[in-house]
Amino acid sequence: MTQQHSHRFERGTDGPKVIVVGVDGSDSSLRAAAYAGGLARRQRALLAVVYVQPVLTAGVALGAPVAETTDEIAEDLVAQIRAATERTRGIFDVRWEFHTFRGDPYNGLVKAADELKADAVVVGASEQAGHRIVGSVAVRLVKAGRWPVTVVP
Repeated sequence: MTQQHSHRFERGTDGPKVIVVGVDGSDSSLRAAAYAGGLARRQRALLAVVYVQPVLTAGVALGAPVAETTDEIAEDLVAQIRAATERTRGIFDVRWEFHTFRGDPYNGLVKAADELKADAVVVGASEQAGHRIVGSVAVRLVKAGRWPVTVVP
């Protein structure tokens, strides 16, 4: 007589399969992307590069320039990532996707991590002084306690 074991999916037991990294063009976010890329390569995981486009409030949305600027940032980030990928072709093999979400950085990354079924989230350390008082995106992600979070200085 054979015994049947029911297998339940457990996050993180065999290493991450999807690593989400938040990028916004800042130096710390680009360092986070490089770190996450190395992690994804070593773990043979998918690297999901996420840019969160700010939502325009009525007072800010006086014209299209702000929306066009955030679109240009996203396009520039994709170009930078593609160029880095081309430079390392044949040396490093990393599967990656680029995603754009709308909202504030915290809620955008939470939505991205949920929708992409992230096993880990990587972000750069905040470079804004006000975050010491209010709390950075990284701190809020850690406090959410839903994924392992790595903060890259």
